[in-house]
Amino acid sequence: MFSPRLLPSLLILALGCSVPLTHGQAPKKSDPKVTSAKKKKAEPAFSWVAPLENAEWAAKILPPTMKHATFTSPSMGVEVGYYIYLPPGYEKGAARYPVVYHLHGGRPGAENKAARLARYVDEAIAKGTIEPTIYVFPNGGPVSWYDMPEMKQGMGESVFVKELVPHIDATYRTWGTREGRALEGYSQGGRGTTRIMFKHPELFLSVAPGGSGYGPEKHIQDNEGYESETLRFLPLGYNAWDLAKAYQARPQAERPALNILIWDGTKCFNYDFNLQYSAYLKELGISHQFLSIPEVPHTVTGSYDVKGDAIMQHHQKTFAAHRPKA
Repeated sequence: MFSPRLLPSLLILALGCSVPLTHGQAPKKSDPKVTSAKKKKAEPAFSWVAPLENAEWAAKILPPTMKHATFTSPSMGVEVGYYIYLPPGYEKGAARYPVVYHLHGGRPGAENKAARLARYVDEAIAKGTIEPTIYVFPNGGPVSWYDMPEMKQGMGESVFVKELVPHIDATYRTWGTREGRALEGYSQGGRGTTRIMFKHPELFLSVAPGGSGYGPEKHIQDNEGYESETLRFLPLGYNAWDLAKAYQARPQAERPALNILIWDGTKCFNYDFNLQYSAYLKELGISHQFLSIPEVPHTVTGSYDVKGDAIMQHHQKTFAAHRPKA
């Protein structure tokens, strides 16, 4: 049985920080109190454009075909940043490529947070472990990968789903199909991946949430949308547990199949809840694979050091089965 008393430490670990925002009405005195008594560090400033600040450092850790770009958000009227990895040979040819979107962890959003993962992609392509593939590293918004309609420029999920994905397909030589579009993320990005894949299964076929904070997502489900005393997500049901159930309840004709890989390190503080979430999906009848990464704590680069090829190859199997005919 899940206990809300575990949440003060669980949320601090799973999120790294909590966001002093309220979505909807302020909580009443009877609402669950899950904030830490310790004084919290000041939140970093959020910007929809957040490249790596040190160009020399960026040149050392990013592949040469990785670039930072922006587009103008139609809904917000501001520039939104992202990193994009284009495989070697992209600039010289006319071929189209599948694309993987990696959703970063932590709050607030910043496209620089997971950009270094591109080196694993570049090395895997060079070794022939995976086929040439585009990888995109977006900005998750002020409350990473959540829509916060009462916040100015706070629609992190919608900007990604409704604006960035169409922008990428219109700007770069992608396949432009669900079969050629994959979604993955880590920690906060794993939570976002899970919610988005069950809300928008028409967009992605291959999906791989990793290190996800399913404990906080369960708390949101059990406490009328409240993640903490000061943060609420609406409408009710806006969490990984309810969205999985809603997905499975769709008529079969309206429920596109998903190729799901859940992955986490066995030393990660979220590992037990990832096992519980996997068991929950089995109860619902949602097919998926589970990848345990031995002895790895809560770190996306550590996870990729050990099992990055397996995570990338999960998407490649889907791409290979649906490659467009020449």
